[in-house]
Amino acid sequence: MTAPLLRIDDLRVSFVQYERGLHRRVVTALAGMDLTADAGEVVALVGASGAGKSLLAHAVLGLLPPNVQESGTVVFDGAVADQDVRRRLAGREIMLLPQSVTFLDPVAPIGRQVRRSARLAGLADPRRAAAEALERRGLGPEVLRRYPHELSGGMIRRVLVAMATMSRPRLIFADEPTPGLQPVAARAILAEFRELADSGAAVVLITHELRGALEIADRIVICHDGRTIEVADPQSFSGDGSRLAHPHSRALWQALPDNGFRVATEA
Repeated sequence: MTAPLLRIDDLRVSFVQYERGLHRRVVTALAGMDLTADAGEVVALVGASGAGKSLLAHAVLGLLPPNVQESGTVVFDGAVADQDVRRRLAGREIMLLPQSVTFLDPVAPIGRQVRRSARLAGLADPRRAAAEALERRGLGPEVLRRYPHELSGGMIRRVLVAMATMSRPRLIFADEPTPGLQPVAARAILAEFRELADSGAAVVLITHELRGALEIADRIVICHDGRTIEVADPQSFSGDGSRLAHPHSRALWQALPDNGFRVATEA
């Protein structure tokens, strides 16, 4: 069997803080996260806010601050990758589609920023590539001349998707890519991630929107309090959730609006 493109085993992340002079405190943020993603797959990492989803992505890309303590193993393309290796891969073979819409440069026009991504991707005609990338996402040529503050949150998310996928990275972390989008636009973004996976990339979709994830994901990874608690097939999320092994997974499923907002009691 071929090894997955990305394998995370028992990843633990803590931060060292100092209070009142030299009083040292260690705050544990990830307490045992496991995840695998292979080329051609969409793996949805699902959990409530604060469960550790975004932190996992930042850890894999080597974007954590100097006061971090990390243990566990991250393997990329068959080789163990420490933080230095992961930093070198970030922005090239591994790409992050950030959650925050403030990642764009507020003083640079959109066109300049998208063209820069096209140049970094080695595309022959960055100007044309930028215009076409935005057009595919329903954004007209006038957007190229605008600044980030002139766009809606949904428009900025589409710009970020265009920039993050310009270089066709092997692994993409998409961190909450659909909030602020109308349902049609959200489905189009999710469909694009499915297409990227089908063309050979590995996509880790980080989301708390379970219903959207079920439409495109090959596997669902449920996390809670910094731990991976279950890996399930999308088909397991049906009926009353009895096919799910963990009470928290069943609680997430049963709390969806079309499941009656039922609150399950966790064992």
